Amino acid sequence: MRATGRFTVKTFVPTELKPEPAVSTGLPVGVATMEKHFEGEAVGHSATLFTAAFDQTTGVGTYIAMESFEGSLHGREGAFNFVHSATTSGTDRTAEFFTIVPSSGTGELAGIAGAGGMTVDADGTHRIWFDYELS
Repeated sequence: MRATGRFTVKTFVPTELKPEPAVSTGLPVGVATMEKHFEGEAVGHSATLFTAAFDQTTGVGTYIAMESFEGSLHGREGAFNFVHSATTSGTDRTAEFFTIVPSSGTGELAGIAGAGGMTVDADGTHRIWFDYELS
């Protein structure tokens, strides 16, 4: 099944956490926490650990995020983890990866498995989809 939705980032809080030992590279590595709110067939909120090597000025870099989602897909209530990453050269998204973490589902989403994806519309609307099955 596919559950689609839109999300907004409610908080994005950079942390002081840095890789140790420090290694100087062309792009700085940072860690932040995020809270997102979802609406549509995917309704709820998530808590996210976000790591990126990214240049804010040029928009070039790569991120990886681990999210803990709580809410519902197609009205089925529960929680689960998913992970996603992508690379950008400033105007595109490539090397995208998105998967639901096995054995992470609870409640009516216990046994969830699958993948998904994200897009950002020209107007800034963030869209997400989960292609999932329940066992």
